[in-house]
Amino acid sequence: MEAKFGILEIPRSSDGAVAYAKLAEAVGFDLVGVADSQSLFREPFVTLGLMGQATEKVMIGTAVTNPITRHPAVMASAIATVQEISGGRAMLGIGTGDSAIYNINERPRGLAGLRDYILTLRKLLAGETAEFGGRDVHTCWTGGLDQPPVPIYISAEGPKTLELAGEVADGVFCGMGLSPDVVALSLEHLRIGAERAGRTLDDIDIWTLARVNVGDDLEALTNEVRMELASTAHHAFRFTLEGKLVPADMAESIRAVQSGYQPSHHEDLGESPNAKLMSDPKLLSYMADRFAVLGTPEACAARIMDIRAAGIHQILFTGFVENRRDLIETLGRDVFPRCRN
Repeated sequence: MEAKFGILEIPRSSDGAVAYAKLAEAVGFDLVGVADSQSLFREPFVTLGLMGQATEKVMIGTAVTNPITRHPAVMASAIATVQEISGGRAMLGIGTGDSAIYNINERPRGLAGLRDYILTLRKLLAGETAEFGGRDVHTCWTGGLDQPPVPIYISAEGPKTLELAGEVADGVFCGMGLSPDVVALSLEHLRIGAERAGRTLDDIDIWTLARVNVGDDLEALTNEVRMELASTAHHAFRFTLEGKLVPADMAESIRAVQSGYQPSHHEDLGESPNAKLMSDPKLLSYMADRFAVLGTPEACAARIMDIRAAGIHQILFTGFVENRRDLIETLGRDVFPRCRN
């Protein structure tokens, strides 16, 4: 299977996010996702519209939005507009919600709510009337859009969410980790969900999420993405540690990060309050080994090939570092040619 690579943009400014999207396309990325966290960053759909005008080939979309801050009719209209602007390159990534909802004192509403939202959204994108919250809703114009249907991707960090993705989604961003045992478990739960709907894994566009930093000093690289690893500890394990292959001796340290995590400082660069939560060297090493691609270009390429050997060939990277431009260029120039096919 062909390898593909994506980059996730946190739109700290719209101009910056668009510039990084153009650069990512130029150096060989296949996907540019935009995070949705209205209390912290720029509006994702406006940013995606600008990206759609500024790029020509990359798939673009939310990575990810949530079912709480936007009514499904509003969501359908927004992503269909991006589809129109980009000439059919849009996708909608959605999860149960993280910083977008925690910063307005909301809470996730569970997988049943996510499922209903996605099924409603699919009908609306097809121009059909759907029932949502006991009421009929519609977005009439989206059914007449002369573009392919917008694919819907679920961000999934746990067994039940992976199974939901296998059952109802066009694609998935797997977030349980990168080690072979975790990849195998993720694919098994996707398979269970797919079989429930009479599908196979071939019917699902499968990606995994990875933190990334490239350079010669592994300790410095890891230190720079500590806040990303804290975010992962907070999010990937927040509902339960059960069924996620977490070693018993890591559970207490992970829960300490979760209890101290500050959504208002989500993915802040530098020595942020959340970065300071990763002060346990053992936990930091564990999280980096499980969730990150770090090291020299050669080491990163080898790590990517290990992920591919485990069964996932498409990776959506974050890499929220100070020198973002150099990281994107280095990945495209020095890493991807070593492991694309």
